[in-house]
Amino acid sequence: MATLSHVNQETRLVAVLPSTPRGARAARALTVAQLAEQQIPFEDAAQVVAELAANAVTHGRVPGRSFRLALRVTAGPTLRIEVSDTRREFASPAVAPEPWAESGRGLVLVAALATRWGTDHGPVPLKTVWAEMDLGIPSPMSPDRGFHDPVDRGPVAHDAQGLNNRGK
Repeated sequence: MATLSHVNQETRLVAVLPSTPRGARAARALTVAQLAEQQIPFEDAAQVVAELAANAVTHGRVPGRSFRLALRVTAGPTLRIEVSDTRREFASPAVAPEPWAESGRGLVLVAALATRWGTDHGPVPLKTVWAEMDLGIPSPMSPDRGFHDPVDRGPVAHDAQGLNNRGK
């Protein structure tokens, strides 16, 4: 269930999603759709949501319980992303894993893309991992922040001078 609101010139999305890989993918897709509709660059935000949602369904999953995604764009402009689950005891710091590790890079990536991030504990057993992104400042990880989802586009052929061949 997703609800959208534009109260007090604040863009907001709240969605309750199943704690499954499909729910995590839906969180990313909802983020892309909402931010693209508002003409807000979404590539970095989609990656942050993907990482936080994946953590919620992998580490924060409690059978029979969902996770919540909340997006809010406020003056600044700042995008606040919140992913809440019901597994309060798991709150990992953003520490780089060993180079050979197969996982453990999600929060390191969140820390690199977000301006600020952290964890809040609500009424037991609620845990919310949040990230804020100042939309007027390009991320050092993604200086070419666009408005188009790269998954939906095929490669563009370029000629020897670097011009694309689509519009000839």
